[in-house]
Amino acid sequence: MQLVNEKAEQYAEENSTPHDQLLQKIVRETNAEHVHAQMLSSNTQGKLLQMVSNMIRPGRILEVGTFTGFSALCLAGGLPADGQLHTIELRKEDAEKALGYFNESEIGKKITLHLGDARSIIPTLKETWDLVFIDADKVSYIEYYELTLQNLRPGGWIIADNVLFHGQVLEEEVSGKNAKAILAFNEYVKNDARVEQVMLTVRDGLLIIKKI
Repeated sequence: MQLVNEKAEQYAEENSTPHDQLLQKIVRETNAEHVHAQMLSSNTQGKLLQMVSNMIRPGRILEVGTFTGFSALCLAGGLPADGQLHTIELRKEDAEKALGYFNESEIGKKITLHLGDARSIIPTLKETWDLVFIDADKVSYIEYYELTLQNLRPGGWIIADNVLFHGQVLEEEVSGKNAKAILAFNEYVKNDARVEQVMLTVRDGLLIIKKI
């Protein structure tokens, strides 16, 4: 199911401030070289993450799912001078690629990359989060949500990606473990009295969650 009108997406990108040269390089190289390039955030989604971070000015950000580093660098753009972003990636090759890009960036020194399973790593990070971005394996979204919500400050934010899952959550009969997991996650958050949320139909869907 096509969720985004290609002409509208192109028009939106043309009318948005372009990313800096490094971010453009990440997009270009990931699309050219990575077999799973579709996992990369779009330019407009990246700019939205960057602007949200700049509005919130979070001191501590957690990203679950680094991929090649594009979204981490977008989010890190809103960190204050003493801010820090922790990002977790399971795949060694993607982590190494992302680290190379972080080393090219002036704000890369504010980013700490962890290699391994986020479910094991998150409990070891003794931080209070202002902003969390979840974009990793879909079957673990509820677990990531619970692991991060308990250390999210009141008034803090979680952004979850792919909450429309290619439109599959809109089908009458939802099939496939990932689509079912996302559908369950969306229902779980909707019924959680600890938060309030809004779902945006940006690209593959973003759920913006605020801890009450």
